[in-house]
Amino acid sequence: MSVDDAETDDESEPAPDEEEAATTEEPAEESTGAETDNGGDTEASGDPVPVGVKLGSTRTVIAMPGDGDDLETVRTLTCLATYEDAITGQEQVIFGEEAAEQYPDRVQFTLRSGLPEDEKGADLTRRFFQSVIEANDVPENSGVVYAIPTIENERGLANLQSVVEDSGIGEHFIQSYPESLCGAIPAFGDGLEAINEIFLAVNMGSTNLEASAYRRGEQLAPFTTGAVTGNEVDRRIANYVEAETQGRVNVDTQTAREYKEQHADFQNFEPFTDVIQQPGGGAHEFTIERSVMDAVDEYLDEVVEEFANTFLPELANDHMKVYQLALDQPIVLTGGMACIPGIVDEFAERASEALNRDVEAIAPDEPDLAATIGAQRIAARLTEN
Repeated sequence: MSVDDAETDDESEPAPDEEEAATTEEPAEESTGAETDNGGDTEASGDPVPVGVKLGSTRTVIAMPGDGDDLETVRTLTCLATYEDAITGQEQVIFGEEAAEQYPDRVQFTLRSGLPEDEKGADLTRRFFQSVIEANDVPENSGVVYAIPTIENERGLANLQSVVEDSGIGEHFIQSYPESLCGAIPAFGDGLEAINEIFLAVNMGSTNLEASAYRRGEQLAPFTTGAVTGNEVDRRIANYVEAETQGRVNVDTQTAREYKEQHADFQNFEPFTDVIQQPGGGAHEFTIERSVMDAVDEYLDEVVEEFANTFLPELANDHMKVYQLALDQPIVLTGGMACIPGIVDEFAERASEALNRDVEAIAPDEPDLAATIGAQRIAARLTEN
């Protein structure tokens, strides 16, 4: 039984097929996992723990049941570094923020392109993911749904699948669903209401801009471009900081990303100051007034351009009725760039101007966590079936 069937019985259309959603074989029916407590009572009863996963190019997020009705989330940078144990001489692995801070000279971000492109990348991602699972006691006795990017890269998707399947979790089942669908689920309510809707989703990620239409869980006219990305915003901020300070300050893309995450705001941006150490001693304090917002403002213009003039015409050409119905509903913005305060309303305003019609946009409360939370809800529904 698909997620759609579980939500709407036989009135709904089928969930994304194998090619579009890249799902694995559907699980056999299991007893309900509703009374899970981070794997506690569930381990004893044999019921699977529903786990949601998103292995992202910048951050990886895992969601699973916590205490009571709470959801426990694990959020970490998708990176690792290795070092030699000073006593035993054995190689040790450190991951996430600690790896980036303590070993900046050799930290490796394992999914910079969004997917593990080759076996070496898959091995690195496998070591990273296994370390995260072990450090956070993610239960083997689980049913796992993981979010995947909308991208035509069979090898990369197969490598990502192997990373999850080789991790030791997901004893009961492992399935994948489009990231933009998973990310849209929390925007519609506390359940799986999105599976019943016809809507448009724009996923504003680090490595790709994605847009799709969804008809009761079925993905239509998926569009992806690597030309408009959060990573490109970081590079622009670094360049603009150098220009704004007349060449006196050079920041790396990691620092630029931190500026973006901490200061970008379409509603109430305020100039901010930072300090760098000067060669030969002394500190230099500088103020950023334009660099961050110039970069994100250009990014949003490009997002609207791709959405209005590339994605929508393709959707209208292939699925006119869905195009008409979906534009009457709020457009869902997901992904890390959707976390910028004010970007949802600003997108709606610029899209309305580009399309010469009123457009409404919404986003989940935590866009950077939404894909994992949505995946976990799907996993919970599948465990009930």
